Amino acid sequence: MQSTFAGIEIGKRSLVAHTQGLTTIGHNLSNASVEGYSRQRIQLGTFDPIYAPGLNREATPGQIGQGVTVESITRVQDQILEGRIISQANGKGYWEARDKYLLMVEQVYNEPKETSVRSNLDKFWEAWQDLSLRPEEGASRQAVIERGRTLVGSIQNQYSGLKDVRDMLELEVTAGVDRINGILTDISNLNEQIVKVKAMGDNPNDLLDRRDLLTKKLSGLMDISVDNRDPDEFTITTGGFHLIQGRVVSYLAADPDPLNEGYSTVKWDKTGEEVNLIGGKLASFVELRDKDLRSEIQNLDMMTINFVDMVNENHKAGFGLNGKTGLEFFNEYPFVNNVSGNYDKNGDGAFDSTYIFRITGSNELNGRAEIGLRGTMQLNGSNGNTLIDYYPTDTVDDVVKRINLSGSEVVARLDRNGRLQLKASPSAQRENPDFVIRRIEDDGQFLTGYAGILIASGADGAFNSNTADAVTSLRGNGLDFSVAPVPHPSGWLEVNKTIINDPGSLAAGFGINGHISNPGDGSAAIAIAALRNNDVMVGSNRSFDEYFSSTIANAGLKGEAAERALKTEELIMKDLESMRESVSGVSIDEELSQMIKFQHGYNAASRFISEIDKMLDTIINRMGV
Repeated sequence: MQSTFAGIEIGKRSLVAHTQGLTTIGHNLSNASVEGYSRQRIQLGTFDPIYAPGLNREATPGQIGQGVTVESITRVQDQILEGRIISQANGKGYWEARDKYLLMVEQVYNEPKETSVRSNLDKFWEAWQDLSLRPEEGASRQAVIERGRTLVGSIQNQYSGLKDVRDMLELEVTAGVDRINGILTDISNLNEQIVKVKAMGDNPNDLLDRRDLLTKKLSGLMDISVDNRDPDEFTITTGGFHLIQGRVVSYLAADPDPLNEGYSTVKWDKTGEEVNLIGGKLASFVELRDKDLRSEIQNLDMMTINFVDMVNENHKAGFGLNGKTGLEFFNEYPFVNNVSGNYDKNGDGAFDSTYIFRITGSNELNGRAEIGLRGTMQLNGSNGNTLIDYYPTDTVDDVVKRINLSGSEVVARLDRNGRLQLKASPSAQRENPDFVIRRIEDDGQFLTGYAGILIASGADGAFNSNTADAVTSLRGNGLDFSVAPVPHPSGWLEVNKTIINDPGSLAAGFGINGHISNPGDGSAAIAIAALRNNDVMVGSNRSFDEYFSSTIANAGLKGEAAERALKTEELIMKDLESMRESVSGVSIDEELSQMIKFQHGYNAASRFISEIDKMLDTIINRMGV
């Protein structure tokens, strides 16, 4: 039989349930502006009736109900949509970082303002052109020197600007690793709390929201996959490796790499293996630092070292007003002070390598002449050695072009005297130094007797930088070579102080047959000014003007591509966030309508209890004797 006070209990349950409903509404409204919050809904159900079916009971019409109860409070979420947002966040983070830093690179180039390298280089050529017209005037000489010093300053400023951006990216990498490790720690702690709450039969909605928000932020930093099928082991992986599994965390570390100029490599903290970064801001930072910025600096170094080399080549052959010759206009600093380029690479106290930048053959060649030889050259490339075939019907210019288009890291040209010149270019692999010729081999006679570079054909006569005194494999009698420059020559370039102190040492003419030039001879100045438009850039044989046009265009195109990709990612993410907001976001109007419903339910329960109270009062106080 139902208790006399059953009505009071039913009313109490209703009051509790509707109070909980109002509390949930208040919680939603309070967190309407909180990032990552998912609105919550209270699920009401009937309390267990007094009698279960099939058991003996009194003759009452059906089961006797006992009111309402709160079954659960759940988040309103679309799990598929949440997973889509997480997977999309890494793409947005990747392009966001690229767009920001490529804009900085464009600003470093500062085109077409008057302070740019290109503008100062134009003024430098013009000064040499003026000197060729008035080689005897001191003002023209001083103008060349000052324009040279201004150009040096702009090149150094551009190098410093690019290096500063690269250093900023290094800070972003280390800070990103710390941020990821912090997020992983927070998620691990939340996983522990969530498991405990679920073990008690409750829904830890706010904790789940917090974990989802951290997961989304983690996805913006790196490409991740989430697996929450096991409620006790929330798992996040990247590239097939576990970042977090329940409470177990695999942390990252940013370890300085001496082969990468001390910049950090992102590794797994426990194993020391390098992390395969694919998407997200961290991957973008590493790619920008080690590919884009490294390439930009290498291109600037390549332009600088060849520009310096060619200006010096002509200047050394000329004579100053004071009769001096053999002076370099720009100072080049060698990587090692050993005249043969010997270097102790492994640091054991003994020479084990040879660092040579340029090798010039001893024989004068005609670019249009057919070589009449058959063979295969081997030059060091980005991945192993590059094979270059030559044939009897090839001209010297054909072979030079084939070397420059081979993709090797050695390029060729004919110098002003027609001698074959091989130069090292920047290295694609970080473990190999820039501007160092690592391998030259020829199984025929082109590089030996014809060009006068190697002493012998085949492997026995090859030049190999991995040995000391490798220059002994080079042919003498007029052959010339230079030691590799100091790393990043664009940051160390300067005008020869001898010329600064004595403008009369500036060479303007070549003279005749080795004799000093007359004061009106401007042939050397004309040759240097002609470098502006001649095909002098090794590799693709472009002019300096074409080099700058290409460099600025490439930087602009990269920036434009990043900007467009970022806008696309932002639009996609905006649509996904809008869809999430429509599903999980807090609607003030909807919450207020729910509030009115629960208010009315609370009022009805209160009235119900009042009526039951009156009935009990009648029974207890008014049905006496």
